[in-house]
Amino acid sequence: MTRTDSGDVILIADSDFGDVDIERAIIEGAGFRLSAAQCKSEDEVIEAGREAVGVLTQYAQVGSRAVDALTRCRVIARYGTGVDIVDVDAATRRGIQVTNAPNEWCAEEVADHAVALWLAAARKICRYDRATRAGEWHWKTGRPVRRLRGQVLGLLSYGAIARLVAERAKAFGVEVWAHDPFVDASRIRAGGDRPVSFDELVEGADHLVIQAPLTPQTHHTFDRATLRRMKPTAVLVNTARGPIVQDAALHEALTEGWIAGAALDDLEEEPAKQRDWRPANPLFDLPNVIVTPHAAYYSEEAVATVRTIAAEEAVRVLTGKPARHPVNEPAGS
Repeated sequence: MTRTDSGDVILIADSDFGDVDIERAIIEGAGFRLSAAQCKSEDEVIEAGREAVGVLTQYAQVGSRAVDALTRCRVIARYGTGVDIVDVDAATRRGIQVTNAPNEWCAEEVADHAVALWLAAARKICRYDRATRAGEWHWKTGRPVRRLRGQVLGLLSYGAIARLVAERAKAFGVEVWAHDPFVDASRIRAGGDRPVSFDELVEGADHLVIQAPLTPQTHHTFDRATLRRMKPTAVLVNTARGPIVQDAALHEALTEGWIAGAALDDLEEEPAKQRDWRPANPLFDLPNVIVTPHAAYYSEEAVATVRTIAAEEAVRVLTGKPARHPVNEPAGS
């Protein structure tokens, strides 16, 4: 079925962009109706999307129950690259196309943010700022700060964004190590970096940047056992997804001195997925933690791009064209 019916609805299950103007222009321009919601649970997605032929989702979970309940749905378009919030296997069985945005939509932004967090943590920028505002004017506030040149920056992942982080980091004179089970060691060496095992990465890095996707295999990769193996002077930077790091274990590691500091662009609880979230996480009380609100991807240009990609992908699939950025090959396609 490639017919466009003026009654066909494309649902925005949730977004935090502030308006739906970009999506509306694309979706209504193609003859569909747009419905926008702010779903925070799978039940809410089911309720809002019963009549939808397509769904755009940023954080809202579209699991197997939703896939089975949304009987008219033919496409689920993710605002972003990761698709852990979508049950892709269930969608595939139901003949639903899942799409995402390739890393390039925000690769430069995330790499910039990762390096900014790394430098801020290593140079104790936030600690100095807080102390200065409170009337303490002394270099010793941030003590100890170590020279970066000659230290090891470790990367968990060697995808497009991680390679951009490496490119930027080497300007500071660090040696870059990388571990990625899906990338051949020769590819890492070709980038001028050192391929290492996961054990070598965890135990040898002075600064470790997580840029891996969230999967069942990477969930809680950084638990108590892993954090215990890191250098006591190490700084952990997470510009991937919050649940890769176990917050309780990280809190213990930072308070007990297992590692020196952390800079996080997300938390295990993933606040953006919750309704009426409150800042009760104990990590907020620690002076050696920097937290940003899952903002690494953000620039005005990147946000406009990802919104355009998601809306256009939904329209393409619903008008009988192949997706430009397919995640799956639906049954019957």
